[in-house]
Amino acid sequence: MGAIEKPSHFIGYWGLDDRTKTLSRLVPDYCIRQGKLSEWAIASASVLTADTVTLNACGRFQPTDLPGDAWAAVEAKQLRLGRDPFGRVPLYWMQLGETIWFSTRLQLLLPLIASPQISPIALHSYACFSYVPTPLTPIEQIASVAAGTEMMWEIADVNDRPKVRRVKLSCRESLQSTWQEAPQLLRREDEAIAQLQGLLQQAIDRQVADLPIDEPVGVLLSGGIDSSLVTALLVKAGLQVRAYALDFGVEAYSELPYAQQVADFFQIPLIRVAATGDAVLRAIGPTAKALDLPYGDGTTAPLFLLKQAAAQDVRVVFNGENGDQLFAGWTNKPLIAHGVYSAEHPAGGETFEQQYLRTFQRFYGYEKQIFSPEMLDRIQSHDLSVYLQDAIDPKTCPSLLARLRRASLMLKGAQNIQPRATALAFACGLWVRSPFCDPDLTEWTFQLPGELLLQGACEKYILKKASERWLPPEIVWREKRGMGVPLKVWYYREFWAAIGDRLNPNVLRSQNCWQPHLADAMLSGQLGVAMRDRYIGNNLWLLLMWQAWRTEVLGEIPGQRSLDHVFWLPPAIGQRIWKYRRRLTVDC
Repeated sequence: MGAIEKPSHFIGYWGLDDRTKTLSRLVPDYCIRQGKLSEWAIASASVLTADTVTLNACGRFQPTDLPGDAWAAVEAKQLRLGRDPFGRVPLYWMQLGETIWFSTRLQLLLPLIASPQISPIALHSYACFSYVPTPLTPIEQIASVAAGTEMMWEIADVNDRPKVRRVKLSCRESLQSTWQEAPQLLRREDEAIAQLQGLLQQAIDRQVADLPIDEPVGVLLSGGIDSSLVTALLVKAGLQVRAYALDFGVEAYSELPYAQQVADFFQIPLIRVAATGDAVLRAIGPTAKALDLPYGDGTTAPLFLLKQAAAQDVRVVFNGENGDQLFAGWTNKPLIAHGVYSAEHPAGGETFEQQYLRTFQRFYGYEKQIFSPEMLDRIQSHDLSVYLQDAIDPKTCPSLLARLRRASLMLKGAQNIQPRATALAFACGLWVRSPFCDPDLTEWTFQLPGELLLQGACEKYILKKASERWLPPEIVWREKRGMGVPLKVWYYREFWAAIGDRLNPNVLRSQNCWQPHLADAMLSGQLGVAMRDRYIGNNLWLLLMWQAWRTEVLGEIPGQRSLDHVFWLPPAIGQRIWKYRRRLTVDC
């Protein structure tokens, strides 16, 4: 494992102007490589080969023909920027004059902009998806390369004067285009189980080929089928495995018994990482800084704490991410029945795209209640469905379940789960490896018919059947849900005062994006029962992380706070005020 160094990002430029001094100022501690085909330079702590620089989230090259998880390449008078289909490493770019700047980290490009402008359509998208979809970023002047695509620029002579121009944006045949339903489906269960077991073993073998057996590796263990299976295969490979699990301090949300059962079965140590309300509250700022982009899922700060703990012991950490996307896990349950959509919105009242947008369970449909009038005016013509069209194209997958799995891989996986996992790991000095992000395994799953994925209430059926070879039945077949973070509990306790501070009405007024009393309206039930009870957890967190991102990444200093809210009072008193308001509303 001596070849694996500490994770690092890259930043570079390409064009007609020599910007080496600017590059040196941006990243004085990086190694800088220059070329003269056209003026270009790349700064990186990674090893560079030829005229291509790559970055891999896992710390090693993948068994594909791609240069890496993200790459920048100079050939003749062309620049190519690309990303792998799983989206593990982000890649951003911007144009200044005749120069293209690019980096795997947004914060490395921000100093090039005198006055970064928040993108209204990016904010609208974030409120719906809980992440900013590509090719957008939260900053107007910076764009992102979509997962599974490659962008190209060239230097062309126009009237005898060279100019930099973008020549195409293409989805390469070897990338996400392979995520299509196979014409012949694999319907024999025994044959499918045998093939899947072989593919799982191959995926792990590729991931551990460069790891010495005398150095420990970590696994983020929840006790669910995905992380348990990864643990089993790592132990089988002869590695020294250390498991890490979250302790929220709230029994109803605890997955520790599941994780402990798996650890005991394989006789490996389980490190319990405290993620109490106070610990998560302290981690909001560092998490926002580490993520680089705003991500509104409540698991982000707990996962940051988990990876911080793992980084004390190991250099490589494994996870079970992408298992749900591949095998129709619990994240697909809201999507599997088109009849449910029709029942909720009969007579063709909504398109399939609009119905799909609701499955993110964020602020779609609440725009008039959450945004300021000025922001609402700026986004009124913005169509969120444009970010779904390729992912849910029925031409790629005729059956609904296959189409929804593809969409989940391309949207919730490649644009949310995978890039944030890499960002959190890199911030802690860790390489992160996701065995379920395997090209052969992923393509193979599109041969599976629905009955091998979902059988009644049992999701991921075929994966569980294959796992019986390595896991005991009580682990394989127990009912399991996704990670539940007790955010709602914390909002009325540890987070109470922080809500009044980070979502202060006066601060929101000055930014002119959100309604100033949005937090009050959500927690008091003014936005409806669903937003107060079912969706309050992640949606209030989404707002907190947006504000933390503006402070930690953009470096904004919030203005003076006001006291026209209930959060400066004790929680019990604040809730009494809300009940009194509701009674007045009913009486009126």
